Amino acid sequence: MVRMLEGYGGQLALVDVAGEHRKVNVGMLADQAVGPGDWVIIHMGFALERTDEQGAAAALAGLRLLGNNSNPAAGADP
Repeated sequence: MVRMLEGYGGQLALVDVAGEHRKVNVGMLADQAVGPGDWVIIHMGFALERTDEQGAAAALAGLRLLGNNSNPAAGADP
């Protein structure tokens, strides 16, 4: 996570995805403290869980096993 965006009730963050910055809703993680430097698993513009660098690498490896060899930064911006 790069930084929280102001004016969205603490629910929108700027996240680095393969070197590209994306806006991600972190509202589903309201019970967890998230901030700059944290790693999150995202799907369709929403942060689903907080993780660490190893957890993120494992999730990406799992996607590759499923045949999703595309760029993780590809996709629509919410």
